[in-house]
Amino acid sequence: MRLSTANYFDTSITTLQARQLQLQQSQIQLSSGKRIQQASDDPTGAAQAERARASISRIDADTRAQQASQNSMTLAESALGDATDLLQQIRETVVQAGDGSYTDAERQALAAKVQDLRNQLFTVANRTDGAGNYLFSGQGSGGPPFLDQAGGVTYAGVAGVNQTGVLGNYQLSVDGRSVFERALSGNGGFVTAAGTNSNSGDAPTAWVDSGSVTDPQALTGHNYLIQINGTAPDQNYVVTDNDSGATVASDSFTPGQSIAFDGMSMAITGTPTDGDQFTVAPATNNLKVFDVLDRTIADLKAPQRTGAQISQANAVDLRDLDAVMGNMQNVRSQVGQTMNNLDNTATRTSSLKLNAQTEQSNAEDLDMVSGISEFQNQQTGYQAALQTYAMVQRMSLLQYITS
Repeated sequence: MRLSTANYFDTSITTLQARQLQLQQSQIQLSSGKRIQQASDDPTGAAQAERARASISRIDADTRAQQASQNSMTLAESALGDATDLLQQIRETVVQAGDGSYTDAERQALAAKVQDLRNQLFTVANRTDGAGNYLFSGQGSGGPPFLDQAGGVTYAGVAGVNQTGVLGNYQLSVDGRSVFERALSGNGGFVTAAGTNSNSGDAPTAWVDSGSVTDPQALTGHNYLIQINGTAPDQNYVVTDNDSGATVASDSFTPGQSIAFDGMSMAITGTPTDGDQFTVAPATNNLKVFDVLDRTIADLKAPQRTGAQISQANAVDLRDLDAVMGNMQNVRSQVGQTMNNLDNTATRTSSLKLNAQTEQSNAEDLDMVSGISEFQNQQTGYQAALQTYAMVQRMSLLQYITS
């Protein structure tokens, strides 16, 4: 078989071009750090890398939603902390106002202090996240969620919470109604209050405390009337179930003694007169913070109250302040738990992203040590091909004649 010079040339050029192409591909891989430049390089690896990239994109979207929720919950928790501090200051002021030596003018000065704290609390209730979104708007509102009107503060938000709408449905707001308008009234089981004297129609000359639940299973949810009869020291009390009309308890009365019936216990203190009445009603979950504060301010401003009226008003105001503070602290705890859950979710999300990035890297990234070694081998092969081509060029008849 005869091999012509042209055949040698063609073979050498083809080899040289192939070596050059391989060298260029290796250079591209080294510069990009990627083993796969296009799907045809490795269809299976390219598919794996694409799935990993899609997973990373979903995780990134979820992470952005988590961060938005974390920001909102952090601001909401801070606002609830500020609100609790303001309520605590108000409570301390009300305790101070219970001092029997205080004059009406001094109590009115304390009322002005409570009014200022109440206005600060109203500002906290309408606090935003810095981007115009109200923290306590629930599912949204066209403006501030709380409106201070002539009849009192009303909630203009929508009950519920806003969520991100992505896989995790992360919380973006807090239901302001549950924070400021859904505390359990009274002691959480029932509500005591002063009624009127059945003989004179005046306010009682004694006062009833908040009471306590002694047996939750025995609570009936009925309304009761406690009446003091007789003149001290020969007095008795009668408890009537207003819903059934039945007398449920009666006994001799001593100021400060416990009056117990139907799973409840309370005490009436002071010097009641014949016919003084007190009411007991089931607790409800519609106690509103600003209603409590407005009533407290009105009580402090009221002039010429008797000692019994001051004690009764202070007892009720402190009881309800404790109730709304307790409810606010419960919501704050829930927000704190949400923040903990977000932290845990962020840790899991970070791990998922790392796994996806590892999968993508394994599928398409270049092993740099192996890549450099391959590049050096190809460079050596390319140089050998150049030298071979140079030798083939000298294998012509003209070259032979002139040599």
